[in-house]
Amino acid sequence: MDSKNVIAAIALSSAVIVLYSLFFIPEKPTVNQNLAEKKKIEQNSDTPSLDQKETIKNISREEALSQNERIEFENNNIIGSISLKGASIDDLTFKNYNTELKSNEKIILLAPRNIEDGYLIESGFVTSDKNIDIPNSDTVWSIVGNNKLTDQTPIKLSWTNNQGITYEKEIFLDEKFLFTIKQKVINGTNKKYDFYSYGQIIRNKIPQDLTDFYINHEGFVSHLDDELIEEDYDDIQEKKFSRVAQKGWLGIGDKYWITSLIPPSNKEFKTTFDYKKKFRANFIATEPLTLNENSSLEEEVKIIVAAKRVDVIDGYAQSLNIDNFDLVIDFGFLYFITKPLFFGIDYFFKLLGNYGLAIIAITICIRLAFFPLANFSFRSMAKMKALQPEMVRLKELHKNDKMKLQQEMMALYKKEKVNPMSGCLPILVQIPVFFALYKVLFVTIEMRHMPFYGWIEDLSAKDPTSLFNLFGLLPYDVPSFLVIGAWPIAMGVSMWIQQKLNPAPTDPMQAKIFMFFPLFLTVILAPFPSGLVIYWTVNNILTMLQQVFIMKRTTVKTVT
Repeated sequence: MDSKNVIAAIALSSAVIVLYSLFFIPEKPTVNQNLAEKKKIEQNSDTPSLDQKETIKNISREEALSQNERIEFENNNIIGSISLKGASIDDLTFKNYNTELKSNEKIILLAPRNIEDGYLIESGFVTSDKNIDIPNSDTVWSIVGNNKLTDQTPIKLSWTNNQGITYEKEIFLDEKFLFTIKQKVINGTNKKYDFYSYGQIIRNKIPQDLTDFYINHEGFVSHLDDELIEEDYDDIQEKKFSRVAQKGWLGIGDKYWITSLIPPSNKEFKTTFDYKKKFRANFIATEPLTLNENSSLEEEVKIIVAAKRVDVIDGYAQSLNIDNFDLVIDFGFLYFITKPLFFGIDYFFKLLGNYGLAIIAITICIRLAFFPLANFSFRSMAKMKALQPEMVRLKELHKNDKMKLQQEMMALYKKEKVNPMSGCLPILVQIPVFFALYKVLFVTIEMRHMPFYGWIEDLSAKDPTSLFNLFGLLPYDVPSFLVIGAWPIAMGVSMWIQQKLNPAPTDPMQAKIFMFFPLFLTVILAPFPSGLVIYWTVNNILTMLQQVFIMKRTTVKTVT
């Protein structure tokens, strides 16, 4: 393997990164764009306020659910209810996801507004005319027709104010996580009115299970026009965010769950993230709809409250034509590596039936992809190891003349066509892949609670065994910081053996540091997802096999 192949491999990698940055990364708005949007927001500041006075009570979720009449909904994925008081979706449970690996308790996401962990979605119309009664959180709606919402049967809610204006909501539920609300205003008077459509997500407090980890964003998220906006809870507590857009979506995301609103298409709207004793993410139309006398108007709002499964999110993005909705899953700035890596693992999972085996299969594929680069590196390292006696001789010969020693060593490298830095190339190239795999294991719900074999019951969690109780043979638990499992130890041992195949550093201090490095990585990687440690271990083993093969075929002839 010659240097031309290495140059080609590096050039190809660089080309991929450059092309991605040119064609796929959205451009950041310019200063002029930001000023224009700020001016637009100010021009539309006369839109009606969505503020409402609400009181949080110290009662249980069950008590809160029983206080108001409700209409139930259910399909194969979610179950819950809609409060007729306020017509808000404030009770939702994921039927197919448990809170813990060995628990039958299901994930509850939404909760009534008047309890501490309230989390709900509401939509409707508002007006700037203070003489018109509009539905609010205290309005009690009536059921028209069906009294249960399913993927086969929609429901209809109605409320009429004292001025002769009727508000209706027809709510549809698909077989997964999509609510479609057709909201209507019927004017039975001889007057003309203006209405603004809106949608709002309210969350009373920061969730207790917030990971608060730099690798994954949790909190406010939206894609407005051509820009992805991510705001943390802390940021919104300090400063409100507001933006006018022609298209997009908004929501609040957890690690594995998303609550989102998709405003009516082809109509300008203002998105706001703020905190007024409660966190709120909402949109409101910037231009009013005119309701003429004895007529009606209608708008459609889509609500997706979903588990962040890639096939589900991508499916909604495509079927509903929602631009960049797939970004609710935080694949990060290495998106062009992370998402294909996920699809590769998912393909092998469908083929092999186990995500652990899928990770091993994708590891083999990655090794094959880096084969030319690794071959060049291992050949160079094999030559370096063969040159060790000559390097020791030169060091002894010129021990009092460091300049001469450096010159002689460089001449030796040039003569034998050896690059002492070539051993770093495979590691440097694989760092983005390693980080991307960590990202996949950390953020994708598909890996959650997925077993391997033996003691690994969740590939997204750390190896639960520990060296300090002989991997469970001794009858006591150890502190979490001492949980160094069998797979991390296997990874450390494989790294130590691999290190022995490489030429030892000539500097004694460097040699000691390199000897300590496998132990250091074992401790560092012990808390990481076990799937990642399995990848690293298998990668080390494949690297050693390739390295031994190359070293046996590499000979160096030197003149002493």
